[in-house]
Amino acid sequence: MFAQLGIYPSLMVFTEEMQQRYARHLILPQVGREGQERLQRARVLCVGAGGLGSSCLVYLAAAGVGHLGIIDGDRVDLSNLQRQIIHGTPDVGRPKTESARDTLLRINPLLSLDLHPYRLAADNALGLLRDYDIVVDGTDNFPARYLINDACVLLKKPFVHGSIFQFEGQATLFDPGGGSPCYRCLYREPPPPEFAPSCAEAGVLGVLPGIIGCLQAAETLKWILRTGQSLAGRLLAFNALELKFRELKLRRDPQCPVCGNHPTILQLKEYQPLCDMRNIPGRSGTHPDEVTVHDMRQALEAGDPRIQVVDIREPAECQMVSISGVQNIPLSSLAERFGELDPAKIIYLHCHSGGRSLRAVQFLKGKGYTQVKSVKGGIQAWAEEIDPSLPKY
Repeated sequence: MFAQLGIYPSLMVFTEEMQQRYARHLILPQVGREGQERLQRARVLCVGAGGLGSSCLVYLAAAGVGHLGIIDGDRVDLSNLQRQIIHGTPDVGRPKTESARDTLLRINPLLSLDLHPYRLAADNALGLLRDYDIVVDGTDNFPARYLINDACVLLKKPFVHGSIFQFEGQATLFDPGGGSPCYRCLYREPPPPEFAPSCAEAGVLGVLPGIIGCLQAAETLKWILRTGQSLAGRLLAFNALELKFRELKLRRDPQCPVCGNHPTILQLKEYQPLCDMRNIPGRSGTHPDEVTVHDMRQALEAGDPRIQVVDIREPAECQMVSISGVQNIPLSSLAERFGELDPAKIIYLHCHSGGRSLRAVQFLKGKGYTQVKSVKGGIQAWAEEIDPSLPKY
């Protein structure tokens, strides 16, 4: 079932250029002239112009979706280009919204674009999403996902979800107005910051967001065209290493706090950003389980026998950059190798930016280690504050 588009009848003139540009759509019985005009009138908001948003936006623009909104407060970084195909090397340093705009208009100059060069937040989400027919979740973090979900449920607006992790991805359609389950029916609450995998630390195969983003684009186009069977109530999971798709049945949770029979979430809540532990509001100080990179440097330079410093990043990360004299026990091996740590010593753990090391602290405390600390900011902070000659990733 597909909901009615919240749009006014079109006054557009179907030009000869449109006839040629969309010819392969026009000969499809499921699209035709009427369907192409529906695409032209549709208003789609993509939250995020990164990996997922790149391929999704490109195909929505090429398909003739007439009005696209893009919200993203980031700038293009060199590390983005391995997967974010909407940006190029000359765009490094530019706002992602502007880079995406230029690419999309080169593909289809008939587009109307709204750029929102800022972060989606609790105080702007409802007003922003209200102006669009359907929302595409192209984000890479839990706070944004829950914010999009809650806003769309409150507005009864459909949104196409996608997420990726290393070699795996998933996609679905949440349609609150159609009675489908929502994201909270799957995962009721976001994980605490110290247990959420960092966006930069987890890594991702470059082609994966392209595959999932294309699935999101297909689902968005189907919803606009009112054709085919939507993913509402179904989660499509993809494993790139095995090149296999799996389908999981989703059910609405009557106890869901936002879409259930007796909802308790009646307004939007701001969640702490999880991707960079150093940038969480209120974390200008040091957590009780943390030390600074300056503390780590002092321990290394002094050769303090009471302190054991351990790098818990994966070997491939250590090959890119490492600190001389620091032992490596990857987090993935910590459960088998924690016996190599001396419980009588103060143990400093560092990773890429501080997320994994905090999780490792919790694990080791559960094993009886009482003097274990996470190095705040990890090797990224070390490169920024101690040794700027080190490469960043």
